[in-house]
Amino acid sequence: MTVLIAGLLLFLGVHSIRIVADPWRQQQLMRWGENTWKGIYSLISIAGLALIVIGYSAARLQPVVLWYPPAGMRHLAALLTLIAFILIAAAYVPRNIIKARLVHPMILGIKVWALAHLFANGTLADVILFGAFLVWAIVDFRSARRRQAVAANAANPTVVATVATLVIGVAVWAIFAFYLHEFLMGVRPFA
Repeated sequence: MTVLIAGLLLFLGVHSIRIVADPWRQQQLMRWGENTWKGIYSLISIAGLALIVIGYSAARLQPVVLWYPPAGMRHLAALLTLIAFILIAAAYVPRNIIKARLVHPMILGIKVWALAHLFANGTLADVILFGAFLVWAIVDFRSARRRQAVAANAANPTVVATVATLVIGVAVWAIFAFYLHEFLMGVRPFA
């Protein structure tokens, strides 16, 4: 569990710099340059993610069960993760209505993803992993909303871009839910 927590602190810590120390971040960007900053940021993120994967995998071998979620929670989680994938797609597809209205769909997608997994899983490792992401996303969303009231990419949203966002989100969700989740996580969501 220590490795999982260390990974979360590293990964979410670096992703929280803008929340807690945006002026310092701006100073470092000016001092090192954007490419160097992004390189260091990426290396720390990758190291944190690797520790999360290793720590969570180890914790799953000896699970500490806190509760047994009702079977219906898996269905709710499937629906919520579908919404999460659409929200995450909205962060990347330019000029879609979802991003124009919600401004920060990626962070909202992470919130929904984390909540879905908390509903469907009841081990200590799950609560630590998904709970940490949920708390981080809530705090980051508030911080992002304070920094930026209007999305830079919200100008002239189109129906075509919005339909593309929905199609991409549903397609990636289906591929992940029916194939990749079991391959990467060892769990079949629709077993």
